[in-house]
Amino acid sequence: MDGYASTRALVFGASGFIGRWVARRLADLGAELHLVVRPGSGCEKVFEEYSIHGKIITADLAECGAAGAVISEVRPAVIFNLAGYGVDRAETDEAAARRINTELVEEIALASADLDAGGDLGTVVVHAGSALEYGTIGGDLSEDSTPDPTTLYGATKLEGTRALARVCAETGLKGVTARLFTVYGPGEHAGRLLPSLIEAAAAKRPVKLTAGLQKRDFTYVEDVAEGLARLALSGAAPGQVVNLATGRLTTVRDFTERAAAVLGIPRANLLFGAVPTRAEEQDHAPVAVARLKGLTGWTPPTGIEEGVRRTAEFLGALPRQQRLP
Repeated sequence: MDGYASTRALVFGASGFIGRWVARRLADLGAELHLVVRPGSGCEKVFEEYSIHGKIITADLAECGAAGAVISEVRPAVIFNLAGYGVDRAETDEAAARRINTELVEEIALASADLDAGGDLGTVVVHAGSALEYGTIGGDLSEDSTPDPTTLYGATKLEGTRALARVCAETGLKGVTARLFTVYGPGEHAGRLLPSLIEAAAAKRPVKLTAGLQKRDFTYVEDVAEGLARLALSGAAPGQVVNLATGRLTTVRDFTERAAAVLGIPRANLLFGAVPTRAEEQDHAPVAVARLKGLTGWTPPTGIEEGVRRTAEFLGALPRQQRLP
């Protein structure tokens, strides 16, 4: 992909699960990286492990004005906002959710618009949204659907998406929200599905699961990073929302069984039905990805077995018989 060589790129949430993969992809593309992390994040180890090289900027994004000050100092050509609050189930503070998921997005957008007003060529903002913005509306979750979020995370992320669109409409800022679905891969929080399976494989013990009937669009994290990088260069309309997903639904049970085969977990160790299904699970048709394909000429290509294998290989957890020569 052309367009990033020596381009000044700013990544908020650079040491997080998706942020680190975006930073790694931008590094591979030759961007001049500026990596924003929380104080005390211990990011150096992460960046070394993921072969990420760039200028590290420590900022407390919970403080009003912190993000704007970073943008004014760095003056980037492209900004990726991967900061978020509420993915971890332990994160339940409403004020923190509104600050990080909503107010921060508006702050980033306004500061970026000020760069445009200052006579630069303009800054592109790529913001990571969430499928939970849609709530339980059903259908194919096309970007023109009317969202109805049912969780604090979904509601505050939706307000962030709308804040970016509003600033884009008022100022002409080039910004796009990529709505992410079920992202998996190296760096996921412990306790999520694939990390739990990898842990169970290593310990050779059973793993408790839901019945697994719920369907999700599982998207490998490196594909998500690639999609975000492509969307920044896509010429999306200011404030546009784009689903970043595969367009293919897979039941949790099917994903689990396919992952277990890669990881060498016996079927008897998969205890389906031992955990209740969460109430906020969505029930919808395959996710609409026509807009993504139209803007980028691309959709995420990585299949489940390959994504699980690459995850386990990266983490050094792949069974010997599954390793490539």
